[in-house]
Amino acid sequence: MAEPDVLSPGELSRRAGELSSRAEAATLLAAISAVRRTARRAVRHAWQTEPLPPAQGELLRLIASKPGISVAEAAQELRLAPNTVSTLVGRLAEQDLLSRQRTLPDGRSVRLTVTGKAHQRITEWQDLRAYLASQVLAEMPPDDRRTLADAVPALLRLAERMGAR
Repeated sequence: MAEPDVLSPGELSRRAGELSSRAEAATLLAAISAVRRTARRAVRHAWQTEPLPPAQGELLRLIASKPGISVAEAAQELRLAPNTVSTLVGRLAEQDLLSRQRTLPDGRSVRLTVTGKAHQRITEWQDLRAYLASQVLAEMPPDDRRTLADAVPALLRLAERMGAR
Protein backbone atom coordinates (compact mmCIF):
# COMPACT_ATOMS: atom_id res chain seq x y z
CA MET A 1 0.00 0.00 0.00
CA ALA A 2 1.42 3.40 -0.96
CA GLU A 3 1.95 5.93 1.76
CA PRO A 4 -0.01 9.17 1.52
CA ASP A 5 1.95 12.22 0.39
CA VAL A 6 3.39 14.00 3.39
CA LEU A 7 3.98 17.68 2.95
CA SER A 8 6.80 19.47 4.62
CA PRO A 9 5.94 22.31 7.03
CA GLY A 10 7.32 24.78 4.47
CA GLU A 11 5.10 23.38 1.70
CA LEU A 12 2.08 23.43 4.00
CA SER A 13 2.79 27.07 4.85
CA ARG A 14 3.24 27.98 1.15
CA ARG A 15 -0.05 26.33 0.19
CA ALA A 16 -1.88 27.99 3.08
CA GLY A 17 -0.48 31.35 1.97
CA GLU A 18 -1.58 30.71 -1.61
CA LEU A 19 -5.13 29.88 -0.46
CA SER A 20 -5.13 32.96 1.75
CA SER A 21 -4.01 35.15 -1.19
CA ARG A 22 -6.71 33.69 -3.44
CA ALA A 23 -9.37 34.27 -0.80
CA GLU A 24 -8.12 37.83 -0.33
CA ALA A 25 -8.20 38.45 -4.08
CA ALA A 26 -11.70 36.97 -4.38
CA THR A 27 -12.95 39.14 -1.52
CA LEU A 28 -11.37 42.27 -2.99
CA LEU A 29 -12.82 41.66 -6.46
CA ALA A 30 -16.26 40.90 -4.98
CA ALA A 31 -16.16 44.20 -3.08
CA ILE A 32 -15.13 46.14 -6.20
CA SER A 33 -17.94 44.49 -8.18
CA ALA A 34 -20.46 45.32 -5.46
CA VAL A 35 -19.44 49.00 -5.50
CA ARG A 36 -19.68 49.15 -9.31
CA ARG A 37 -23.07 47.42 -9.42
CA THR A 38 -24.63 49.52 -6.67
CA ALA A 39 -23.20 52.75 -8.10
CA ARG A 40 -24.59 51.86 -11.52
CA ARG A 41 -28.01 51.05 -10.04
CA ALA A 42 -28.09 54.28 -8.03
CA VAL A 43 -27.30 56.38 -11.10
CA ARG A 44 -29.78 54.49 -13.28
CA HIS A 45 -32.47 55.06 -10.66
CA ALA A 46 -31.70 58.79 -10.31
CA TRP A 47 -31.00 59.58 -13.98
CA GLN A 48 -33.78 60.95 -16.16
CA THR A 49 -32.33 59.65 -19.44
CA GLU A 50 -32.76 56.04 -20.59
CA PRO A 51 -29.52 54.31 -19.58
CA LEU A 52 -27.34 52.51 -22.09
CA PRO A 53 -26.56 48.83 -21.64
CA PRO A 54 -23.24 48.50 -19.75
CA ALA A 55 -21.25 47.27 -22.79
CA GLN A 56 -22.41 50.23 -24.90
CA GLY A 57 -21.60 52.66 -22.10
CA GLU A 58 -18.14 51.18 -21.65
CA LEU A 59 -17.41 51.42 -25.39
CA LEU A 60 -18.67 55.00 -25.52
CA ARG A 61 -16.44 56.02 -22.59
CA LEU A 62 -13.46 54.34 -24.27
CA ILE A 63 -14.05 56.16 -27.56
CA ALA A 64 -14.43 59.46 -25.69
CA SER A 65 -11.08 58.87 -23.98
CA LYS A 66 -9.39 57.76 -27.23
CA PRO A 67 -10.91 59.64 -30.18
CA GLY A 68 -10.07 58.05 -33.51
CA ILE A 69 -9.72 54.54 -32.09
CA SER A 70 -10.50 51.75 -34.55
CA VAL A 71 -12.99 48.95 -33.99
CA ALA A 72 -10.14 46.44 -33.75
CA GLU A 73 -8.28 48.59 -31.20
CA ALA A 74 -11.46 49.05 -29.16
CA ALA A 75 -12.10 45.31 -29.23
CA GLN A 76 -8.59 44.63 -27.99
CA GLU A 77 -8.82 47.28 -25.28
CA LEU A 78 -12.19 45.99 -24.02
CA ARG A 79 -11.18 42.36 -24.51
CA LEU A 80 -14.18 41.70 -26.75
CA ALA A 81 -14.52 40.08 -30.14
CA PRO A 82 -14.29 42.58 -33.03
CA ASN A 83 -17.73 41.54 -34.35
CA THR A 84 -19.22 42.28 -30.90
CA VAL A 85 -17.70 45.76 -30.96
CA SER A 86 -18.94 46.27 -34.52
CA THR A 87 -22.46 45.47 -33.36
CA LEU A 88 -22.14 47.89 -30.44
CA VAL A 89 -20.77 50.58 -32.78
CA GLY A 90 -23.76 50.15 -35.08
CA ARG A 91 -26.22 50.55 -32.21
CA LEU A 92 -24.44 53.63 -30.85
CA ALA A 93 -24.26 55.20 -34.33
CA GLU A 94 -28.02 54.64 -34.77
CA GLN A 95 -28.55 56.69 -31.59
CA ASP A 96 -26.26 59.47 -32.91
CA LEU A 97 -23.80 58.84 -30.06
CA LEU A 98 -20.76 58.13 -32.21
CA SER A 99 -19.54 58.75 -35.69
CA ARG A 100 -17.50 56.58 -38.01
CA GLN A 101 -14.99 58.04 -40.44
CA ARG A 102 -13.51 55.81 -43.10
CA THR A 103 -9.73 55.83 -43.20
CA LEU A 104 -7.73 56.53 -46.29
CA PRO A 105 -6.45 55.11 -48.58
CA ASP A 106 -8.24 51.76 -48.44
CA GLY A 107 -11.45 52.90 -46.73
CA ARG A 108 -11.98 49.47 -45.21
CA SER A 109 -11.37 50.46 -41.60
CA VAL A 110 -13.06 53.20 -39.66
CA ARG A 111 -12.05 55.57 -36.88
CA LEU A 112 -14.55 56.22 -34.12
CA THR A 113 -15.38 59.46 -32.34
CA VAL A 114 -18.19 60.41 -30.00
CA THR A 115 -20.72 63.04 -30.96
CA GLY A 116 -21.61 66.17 -29.01
CA LYS A 117 -24.74 64.37 -27.83
CA ALA A 118 -22.56 61.56 -26.43
CA HIS A 119 -20.18 64.01 -24.73
CA GLN A 120 -23.14 65.62 -22.97
CA ARG A 121 -24.53 62.25 -21.94
CA ILE A 122 -21.17 61.05 -20.57
CA THR A 123 -20.68 64.27 -18.62
CA GLU A 124 -24.17 64.08 -17.11
CA TRP A 125 -23.62 60.43 -16.11
CA GLN A 126 -20.23 61.15 -14.54
CA ASP A 127 -21.49 64.23 -12.71
CA LEU A 128 -24.48 62.37 -11.29
CA ARG A 129 -22.35 59.38 -10.29
CA ALA A 130 -19.83 61.63 -8.54
CA TYR A 131 -22.61 63.59 -6.83
CA LEU A 132 -24.31 60.45 -5.50
CA ALA A 133 -21.01 58.94 -4.34
CA SER A 134 -19.99 62.20 -2.65
CA GLN A 135 -23.26 62.21 -0.69
CA VAL A 136 -22.61 58.70 0.60
CA LEU A 137 -18.93 59.40 1.31
CA ALA A 138 -19.88 62.50 3.31
CA GLU A 139 -21.97 60.29 5.60
CA MET A 140 -19.14 57.83 6.22
CA PRO A 141 -16.73 58.08 9.14
CA PRO A 142 -13.54 60.04 8.35
CA ASP A 143 -11.38 56.94 8.90
CA ASP A 144 -13.35 55.02 6.25
CA ARG A 145 -13.06 57.91 3.78
CA ARG A 146 -9.32 58.15 4.40
CA THR A 147 -8.91 54.37 3.96
CA LEU A 148 -10.77 54.48 0.64
CA ALA A 149 -8.73 57.45 -0.60
CA ASP A 150 -5.48 55.76 0.42
CA ALA A 151 -6.49 52.58 -1.46
CA VAL A 152 -6.98 54.32 -4.83
CA PRO A 153 -3.32 54.23 -5.99
CA ALA A 154 -3.00 50.54 -5.10
CA LEU A 155 -6.26 49.72 -6.89
CA LEU A 156 -5.06 51.52 -10.01
CA ARG A 157 -1.76 49.58 -9.90
CA LEU A 158 -3.74 46.33 -9.51
CA ALA A 159 -5.84 47.20 -12.58
CA GLU A 160 -2.74 48.10 -14.60
CA ARG A 161 -0.95 44.86 -13.70
CA MET A 162 -4.01 42.72 -14.36
CA GLY A 163 -4.49 44.47 -17.71
CA ALA A 164 -0.91 43.69 -18.68
CA ARG A 165 -1.46 39.93 -18.38
